[in-house]
Amino acid sequence: MRLTSSSVRGASLSCSTLAFLLLLHCCHITSILGQKSDSALSVVENTEGAEREGVDEEEAMVDEGDSEVVHPTEEWQTLKPGQAVPAGSHVRLNLQTGQREVRLGEEQLKYWTQEHRGKEETQSPFSPDELKQALKKIKEDLNSESKDTDQQDSVASKFRPLEELKRDMAQLDLLVETDVQIMRRLLEQLNSSNLTTEQRLSILLELEYMVHQVDNAQTLCSMGGLQLILQGLNSSDFRLQESSAFVLGSALASNPAVQVKAVENGALQMLLTMLATTPPLRVKKKVLFAVASLLRHFPYAQSHFLSHGGLQVLSELFRADGGGVLRTRIVTMLYDMIAEKELISQAGLDPMLDGSHEERVRQYSKVSLQGELLEKGWCSLVPQLLESTEHDYREKALRALLAMAPVCLEQYRSDSALLGSLLSLRDQYQEMVQSEMILGEENGYFAEIVELIDALQVKIK
Repeated sequence: MRLTSSSVRGASLSCSTLAFLLLLHCCHITSILGQKSDSALSVVENTEGAEREGVDEEEAMVDEGDSEVVHPTEEWQTLKPGQAVPAGSHVRLNLQTGQREVRLGEEQLKYWTQEHRGKEETQSPFSPDELKQALKKIKEDLNSESKDTDQQDSVASKFRPLEELKRDMAQLDLLVETDVQIMRRLLEQLNSSNLTTEQRLSILLELEYMVHQVDNAQTLCSMGGLQLILQGLNSSDFRLQESSAFVLGSALASNPAVQVKAVENGALQMLLTMLATTPPLRVKKKVLFAVASLLRHFPYAQSHFLSHGGLQVLSELFRADGGGVLRTRIVTMLYDMIAEKELISQAGLDPMLDGSHEERVRQYSKVSLQGELLEKGWCSLVPQLLESTEHDYREKALRALLAMAPVCLEQYRSDSALLGSLLSLRDQYQEMVQSEMILGEENGYFAEIVELIDALQVKIK
């Protein structure tokens, strides 16, 4: 095929036109890219100081006048105009929405491994504001403690040391005495023959207050004070007898060391002698208190009490007492002795107990209290206390009768007065129990007395 000159010229013109149009299009694109766009992106340094290599052409850029930096995550996020992203992030244009999106780059994704994420989760969940408030509170607490310390120092500065006070008192002829010094001074005064009865009573009152402490009572014995107290029992003045017996009973209470010293110095015989004579009622009350303190938890003294006719002395005192005050104290003392021995005997069945307890069981086995009570007529004496109008007296009598039942049961069954008293008392107290229940007291005091009566009646039947 042959081309004419006109055809060649037309083809040349078409190529020139096409080349010109392409050139214009490239210039237009260049001018567009050269213009500053509000949404143009530029690379910025990573805000965390990390530098990445091998990122794509779409790696993080930021507006030159940026005011906000977006922190990418593993998921794509939409970028708003004017927002900046750290270097190393991946940015793309979403063709469906026409919006730019950003997420972490590959190196950043490697950094956020599961292990690192676990470490981040264990970090403190508190916000910076909360941490600031906590720090502020710590500082306030420290300031408060400092103020408290300063206040304590200020208060302490207002008082003087004890040694300094003692020196000043010595200069003023004042003496700070210990209990031992006070007791020594009191015993020296008590041993003086120049004191009046009132002064002796005052000294005995001070001693009674001090010997309630176990150490002071033992110190009293070591200073020879026990002999002075026993001499007071032989005084012709009933007031001195009463006060001396009171001091002795207080010193003996729950104090084995003093109990031993008292028995060795003949205190038990002196007390029984006083009960057998006819001193006033108030003296006998204090003497009974001293006897009970001496016998409690002391089987050796109990054996001596029985061998020296103690139950006979108490029976005569019981018969002579019409008011019931001494009777109640005597019956209570006998009940305590019976219950004490019973508890020791039951505990003695335990094979794990030590040798000292075995010795106590052996000593209590020598105290034949139950047989002595039967022999001395106490099985018929104790029921007489039920005739009292005092509920407390009746309760103590019922407890003693139950404790004595193993040796007195036959006499109980033949004692018509006792059986009649039990029936009458049960009816009387049953009505009181009904009154207690109306008031909302289901297990009151009178219900307890009814239970004691029922228990005794069951034993007698």
